[in-house]
Amino acid sequence: MITTGIPKPNTARGVFFKLSALLLFAIMASLIKASAPHVPPWQAVFFRSFFAMIVIVIWLLHRRELHTGLRVVNPMGHFWRGFIGTTAMGLGFAGLGLLPFPEVTAIGFTAPLLTVVFASMFLGEQVRLFRLSAVGFGLLGVLVILYPRLSVFDQDGTETVAMLGAMLVLGSAVFRALAQVHIRRLVQTDQTSAIVFFFSLTATLLSLLTIPLGWVMPSGLELIYLVGAGLLGGLAQIFLTTSYRYAEASVLAPFDYSSMIYALLIGYFIFGEVPTLVMLIGASLIIGAGIVIIWRERQLGLERSKDRKTLTPQG
Repeated sequence: MITTGIPKPNTARGVFFKLSALLLFAIMASLIKASAPHVPPWQAVFFRSFFAMIVIVIWLLHRRELHTGLRVVNPMGHFWRGFIGTTAMGLGFAGLGLLPFPEVTAIGFTAPLLTVVFASMFLGEQVRLFRLSAVGFGLLGVLVILYPRLSVFDQDGTETVAMLGAMLVLGSAVFRALAQVHIRRLVQTDQTSAIVFFFSLTATLLSLLTIPLGWVMPSGLELIYLVGAGLLGGLAQIFLTTSYRYAEASVLAPFDYSSMIYALLIGYFIFGEVPTLVMLIGASLIIGAGIVIIWRERQLGLERSKDRKTLTPQG
């Protein structure tokens, strides 16, 4: 993470930037959803990535940090992070066009649960029974959400389409979790700004490869939606990065679930989507599991900090 000096801790400011970033991400997703009936998801990925990249470059120029912010130590790591993240974005955008907004958001909360599992598998992080139980509890919530989609009396194909959407969003969550594992490796060598920029660059280039699959000419309003989604996505990423300069990740993590409130409000007032009781129950299980994991991670962090204070200079 690049800074022109380490800012003083300011939890209130950190929370403000985190909540603002999540609101912008929610509005961005709603713009993608509004264009989804006509615009293919991979074309939406291009607009989301290309215009976000412009915002990020302007931000770096303003801070006079373009030369340091774009320095790369692990280029292949950036490529694989970009490839996995682009896949996650494309699957998520495809799911947005097939499912209610709150349902997409709720299933998307599976990503941090899966990150715990993948971090254990690929990074060797120790995960004990407590956190694994919380992950299982959260995945139960996913099954609760998916259960109504498994109808055997689907005469008009509505539930089949919705089930496809759910599988796409779930696949997106899997790839997002894998991307988080790659990011944990990249932050050990590269600047946060470089990770953000080169992801946008990789996603832009990869999305161009899908032109033969059938891009369309957006209408004037759709073009505004797509460009706006990219600009808001870039601004949201900057706000998110800034929030972690003022407050610890463990303090800010629970606020991720404010996205559910945004999704419920946008879904109801903009798209006329009324959440079902089953969906809300499943979402509560997923969010509850996520909060338990966040709490446990914070406890483990405090214990490790305490242990470090008792070490001799020789360790």
